[in-house]
Amino acid sequence: MMNVAIIAHTPDIEKVIASAAKLCYSQVGVEEISQAMDAEQANVFLEKLMTFGHYSPLEHASFTFAVEGVSRVLTHQLVRHRIASYSQQSQRYVKLDQFEYVIPPAIEKNETAKAIFVKAMQSDQETYNQLTEVLEATFVEEYKSSGMSEKKAKAAAEKRAIEDARFVFPNACETKIVLTMNLRSLHNFFEHRCCERAQWEIRELATEMLRQVKAIAPTLFEKSGPSCVKGACKEGKMTCGNAVKVRAFFESL
Repeated sequence: MMNVAIIAHTPDIEKVIASAAKLCYSQVGVEEISQAMDAEQANVFLEKLMTFGHYSPLEHASFTFAVEGVSRVLTHQLVRHRIASYSQQSQRYVKLDQFEYVIPPAIEKNETAKAIFVKAMQSDQETYNQLTEVLEATFVEEYKSSGMSEKKAKAAAEKRAIEDARFVFPNACETKIVLTMNLRSLHNFFEHRCCERAQWEIRELATEMLRQVKAIAPTLFEKSGPSCVKGACKEGKMTCGNAVKVRAFFESL
C-alpha cells in the first residue's frame, strides 16, 4: 500500500517566498521586508504573485517526501522530473528474500489475471533465490582461493550475487524513495502527473502529495493541479473531456 509523508520542508515557507519575491520590487533589503510583513500581508502578496506568473521565487523553498509501497514503474517515471533530488532503496545492496509487489487495480479485480500475475511474481522470486545461491557459491570459492577469509568471502559473494540476480525482478517490485522538490518543480509535477492522462499510480502519488502540501502552504498551491485547474486543458485532442469534474475535485482537495 502506498504511503506518502512530508518529512521536512522550508520553515515559514510562505513568508520566505513572499520576502524573496517582494525584494524584486523593493528598495530595501530582505531583513527589513521580513520584519515589516506579517502572515496576513504575506498571504495577500502571495495571492497577487501567483496571478503574475512570477514563479522563480518559488524555487527558494522545498518539500521532502518519504514514499513507500510504490512500484518501480512509478519511480522510473518520477525520476524523469529532473529538478529534484532522489534517494531510492537499492536492489544492489539490499537482498530481497521476499520482495513485495504492486498489483494494478485492473489485474486485482480480475481473478484470472491476478492468478497469472501472482504466479509470475512467485516465479521471479524463486529465480532470484536460485541465481543468488548459485552465484554466491561460485564467488565464495573464488574469493577464498584468493586468500580471503570465509566470513569476508561470504559477505562479498552475497553482495556480488544479488547485484546480478536482481535483473530478474519485475517493474511491479515495491520500492522506497525519498524525494525533494522545490515549489516551482512541484507545480510542474502536479500539472503533468495529477492529470487524468497520467498513469494511475503516479497520479495517485501526485494527488496525495498535493493534498499534503496544500495543508501547509494553501495560498501557494491553491490553483495547483492539472492544467485545467487554472485554465484550459493543455492536452488538446487527447483531453479526458472531464475538465469541469477534475477542476472541482482539485479545488476542494
